[in-house]
Amino acid sequence: MPLADDRIGRMGFLLMLRRRGITDQAVLRAMDEVPREYFVPPEYVSTAYADHAMPIACGQTISQPYVVAYMTEQLAVTPACRVLEIGTGSGYQAAVLSRLAREVVSVERYRTLAEAARIRFETLGFDNIEVVVGDGFGGVPERAPYDRIMVTAATETVPPALVEQLGEGGIMVLPLGPQRGSQSIVKLTRPAQGLDRTDLIAVRFVPLLPGRAQEL
Repeated sequence: MPLADDRIGRMGFLLMLRRRGITDQAVLRAMDEVPREYFVPPEYVSTAYADHAMPIACGQTISQPYVVAYMTEQLAVTPACRVLEIGTGSGYQAAVLSRLAREVVSVERYRTLAEAARIRFETLGFDNIEVVVGDGFGGVPERAPYDRIMVTAATETVPPALVEQLGEGGIMVLPLGPQRGSQSIVKLTRPAQGLDRTDLIAVRFVPLLPGRAQEL
């Protein structure tokens, strides 16, 4: 795949993230280390670093860079973390998380997207990501507990199975809200008892759908 036009585009990309309030140096470094042009369709390569979402296969999207960076910063990933991601899509968010975490387990309901993401990770040498074809609402309980969970599609309520898979002291970040209504990024923290919630920025995500896709 051809690379994006030039390095100036990527430098402007990082400057944009800083200007929009991303201050975590580890997150900025991770965003810089992942070549976004490998994760967008060929017709979008020349604008891969533009700050907007782009369509990918199976009716899904790759999130705008700012939202990826913002959700990653809110997740507060450390090098010791095991991260569960729901919604592999192109694999871009998982790739960013992999630069920060010990291990990333990513769930995708579309086999086509899962297999394409695996190839990208192998090509780029990102060998600490495991892609699982499955139901995002169910997570991957056999690998639980997770230190961090990120959901990259909107759901109206927090999936109980994912809460159960979040370890004590863990953090979950997800877009919450109706498909055609107001959505916001929500940060959930699991202390010894209960679940603490913080509502963050307004967003618009594709819906999280139950089950594995029968086709694609």
